[in-house]
Amino acid sequence: MKLRRRQFLHLAASAAALPALSRIARAQTYPTRPVDLIVGTVPAATPDIDARLIGQWLSERLGQAFIVQNRPGAGTNIATEMVVRAAPDGYTLFLITTANAVNATLYDHLNFNFIRDIAPVAALVRTPLVMEVNPSVPVKTVAEFIAYAKANPGKINMASSGNGTPQQIAAELFTMMAGVNVLHVPYRSTGPAIVDLLSGQMQVMFDTVPASLEFIRAGKLRPLGVSTATPLEVLPDVPPVGDSVPGYEASAWQGVGAPKSTPAEIIDKLNKEINAGLADAKIKARFAELGAVPIPMTPAEFAKFIADETEKFAKVIKFAGIKPE
Repeated sequence: MKLRRRQFLHLAASAAALPALSRIARAQTYPTRPVDLIVGTVPAATPDIDARLIGQWLSERLGQAFIVQNRPGAGTNIATEMVVRAAPDGYTLFLITTANAVNATLYDHLNFNFIRDIAPVAALVRTPLVMEVNPSVPVKTVAEFIAYAKANPGKINMASSGNGTPQQIAAELFTMMAGVNVLHVPYRSTGPAIVDLLSGQMQVMFDTVPASLEFIRAGKLRPLGVSTATPLEVLPDVPPVGDSVPGYEASAWQGVGAPKSTPAEIIDKLNKEINAGLADAKIKARFAELGAVPIPMTPAEFAKFIADETEKFAKVIKFAGIKPE
């Protein structure tokens, strides 16, 4: 009897250890086949470029192809739902963008709850924005613009790359915090908006630094402030908007997520490798060329970051009455 009991306890202990051993083995061998990285924008857009850059790094580090799959449409909601419904096995990943935090409030009826249904894996980069005006606008600083806007309520045209885009959200956050009244004019994309800003039909715009940098350097647009809390290396003489509007900060950003219930061991492995990429000199230099700043985080830190951004954007969307196009 004692022998049988001893054998039983030994077998029970061995069985209890199997799940842990299985998880460890799964993380050690992952990935054993190609991994899909779903991106909710068209090829060559900034998120797509960022995804391909980190995907190449992961392919080289982990020995399997990380294949970018573009699924644009509905403000990234099509791609998001595709990932939400995918198997939580680590072989379908998602490029999380600012749009996902915006869409949580912007759309009344979605077939998923982004914060609940997508597991944060790792943050990637933050892409700063610049507040810029046509040179004909008689201001040179953010403070001067605020005074000018208050003296001319509703008479200043503010361009954006579309309703609900990071550019509009950043601009509306500014108008809310600065207490100014301007006329928002949404465009279908950044290109046409900048064209009209250059021509003087629009007076002010918040846009990503890479999209505007050549026009700023050529003197065709006048930068007033950057959206980050500190000055940027590429625009060292342009102060943060927050110097004139305390507490202001806004950026476009990207990260990597996975379907909920994806094993924690796989998420941790991906997080470690992605953060190693963000620390790599060549990767950092490439992101810098794109006007992006790496923001390495743990999965828990990225989850809090997403929640905080979602809450901030919700206030702006409700204040400005922003609706999807």
